[in-house]
Amino acid sequence: MQAIKSIFLVIGLCLSAMSNAQEIIPQTYCNPLDIDYTYMVYNSSKNISYRSGADPAVVEFRDEYYMFVTRSFGYWHSRDLVNWDFIKPQQWFFEGCNAPTAYNYKDSLLYFAGDPAGYGSILYTDDPKSGKWTPTASITNGIQDSELFIDDDGKAYLYWGSSNVYPIKVKQLNKDDRMLVVGDTKELINLVEEEHGWERFGENNFHPTLKEGYMEGASMTKYNGKYYLQYAAPGTQFNVYADGVYVGDSPFGPFTYMKSNPMSFKPGGFTNGAGHGITMQQTNGQYWHFATMALASNSHWERRLCMFPTYFDADDLMYSKTHYGDYPRYAPSHPNKAGEHCGWMLLSYKGKTTVSSSKTQIRKSTSTDDEFVINEMPFQKNGEGEILSEVLTDESPKSFWVADDNDDKQWVKIEMQKLGKIYAIQLNYHDYETGIYTRTKGLRHRFTIEVSKDNENWHTVVDRSKSYKDSPNAYIVLKQPITAKYVRYRNIEVPGANLAMSEVRVFGVGHGKKPSMVKDFSIKREGDRRDVSFSWKEVKGAQGYNIRWGIAPNKMYQSWLLYDVSDHFMRCLDRDTPYYFSIEAFNENGISDRTKPLLIK
Repeated sequence: MQAIKSIFLVIGLCLSAMSNAQEIIPQTYCNPLDIDYTYMVYNSSKNISYRSGADPAVVEFRDEYYMFVTRSFGYWHSRDLVNWDFIKPQQWFFEGCNAPTAYNYKDSLLYFAGDPAGYGSILYTDDPKSGKWTPTASITNGIQDSELFIDDDGKAYLYWGSSNVYPIKVKQLNKDDRMLVVGDTKELINLVEEEHGWERFGENNFHPTLKEGYMEGASMTKYNGKYYLQYAAPGTQFNVYADGVYVGDSPFGPFTYMKSNPMSFKPGGFTNGAGHGITMQQTNGQYWHFATMALASNSHWERRLCMFPTYFDADDLMYSKTHYGDYPRYAPSHPNKAGEHCGWMLLSYKGKTTVSSSKTQIRKSTSTDDEFVINEMPFQKNGEGEILSEVLTDESPKSFWVADDNDDKQWVKIEMQKLGKIYAIQLNYHDYETGIYTRTKGLRHRFTIEVSKDNENWHTVVDRSKSYKDSPNAYIVLKQPITAKYVRYRNIEVPGANLAMSEVRVFGVGHGKKPSMVKDFSIKREGDRRDVSFSWKEVKGAQGYNIRWGIAPNKMYQSWLLYDVSDHFMRCLDRDTPYYFSIEAFNENGISDRTKPLLIK
């Protein structure tokens, strides 16, 4: 009997020790990617200052990774696909590189191209960390949005195209003779908007006058003996910017449109778009799709980067997992869930927000015609005399708050609707008249973050008061999760004359119940079969809903995340394709069960 008691005592002590042990937090990342984006040169003549990252080319080289981004005056290096350090090259194009391409040839040479003027040498190096590159003597002409691909037999190909008229083209190059052209140029594919709804120009695939989308951003992936020619449409500034695929049996084609297109699509949520990217393979064999997200507040060309895990299913269909694509996701280091949503939900949505000062608060939307609709929010205070802000927890990167100054007297305080267990925080800064127009040294974001349960007792959970890190989309995972209702950001220093932010996003797990399953999900395919309308019964306690669809119940690869609505209309279907649809509700506590997939022919 005494032995049994001893065993139970040992078990009890072990359980107690386990409960007191610190929680092991997995490595995660969050889109848009947290890198030190470069301030852009173009539009500087108009005194428009903003950062941008677009058209990524990411390659593995000798078990490490390199990322090339439009007009960034250099490139980034990483060992884990999450933490990136900038490399300034010794020789580079005068205005950076435009829609770059890079290719790792047998871990011996890394090739690169992307002159913004549309011509120039293809560069190569065997030591990209050094920043030293050698140009070929051969000159390419009339090239935009290029993609260099070298097949297993050593033959090299250059794909390119950026137009709402002309198709994607290809020509063969001789990599052993200065990249000279071999044979004739061949035209490959073009947009077919009358069949493919997602290729239609405009926000939500609608524009009152323009119907032709832009085809650009060619990329090539070889898998299982097939050639997957990827392309972007319909325009980089739109929420529906996506990458599609044609499949062929040779680098020259012919290519056939993939039925489950687009393969990378993220039209809803906080940050939108997942187009003009590249699919690369991690050292462990996992594929990743790096792509461009639209911010488009200061300029149509204001963009950010994202990455999603990518797969080839049993039928060799290529797809990326973009569901909850701007929520925290397991890092590439995770053994079996890399890139998947990690389960941390948004705790800060519609939190009551007060700020230290307010120079202006703006909701800003753009149109295709370079016109801007700017709504300045009225100056408001609460009963305690604190200045209110609604734009910092509205899940929109196009609304922003600007403080009176850029110093340690500026702060943001969010009262979340309910207590929650906080795991991570994302700070999305805004570029407001910063007056910076190129890659600039010494930029940094210095701040602290405090949390509280009662608005009286505060605990510092993040201290970057002496940081040299430049993080316009800072994503910070706490060392240990903490339960709180209030979050306070205290500024010290950021680039520009004024602290400006578009969103403070707090992620974790709520203490309540996840929503129940959605009821009365109604789907109507319109007379124009590229269009579809939805309605459903509002779920009590839901923040929003996620509509999923695909060509089979087990191939529902696309999704559209929505907040605070009970209906939706979209124009992104392929005209002749039957689809299955499902919907789920979500809130700060989790995600409901999905409805049974419904076939709509």
